[in-house]
Amino acid sequence: MRRLGDLEAAIMDVMWAADGPMPVREVLTRLREERELAYTTVQTVMEILFRKGWVDRELKRRAYLYWAKASREDYVAGLMAGALDESSDRTAALARFVERMDQAEVAELRAMLDAAEPGEPVA
Repeated sequence: MRRLGDLEAAIMDVMWAADGPMPVREVLTRLREERELAYTTVQTVMEILFRKGWVDRELKRRAYLYWAKASREDYVAGLMAGALDESSDRTAALARFVERMDQAEVAELRAMLDAAEPGEPVA
C-alpha cells in the first residue's frame, strides 16, 4: 500500500475526525485553518480519494457529501503490511518491529494474539 500524499492525508484527517458525511466546502473550511487552498484543488483530491476507495460519496442536491470508507487504523495497518511485504524475511522484520515496542504495547499484542482463534484474523 502506498502512503497518502500530504494533501490526501490532511483531507483524510478531516474525514476521520468528522461526525458524518461532509461536502467539499466544509472540508475546505477545516483545511484552511492550516493552509490556503482552492476549492477545486480539494475537490480534485477528494475525487482521487474516492477513486482510490478511501472515501465514499452521495449526491445531495447539487453537491456530493463524502465520508471515510476505512478508518485511520485500517490505513496504518495497510502501511505496516506493505512494509512487511518489502522484506525478504518477514519474521526478522516483524521481530525488529516488536523490539521497538514499549512493554505496554507488547503486553497488548500478546493479549490479542492469545485471544485469537487459530486461523482467524486478530482484531
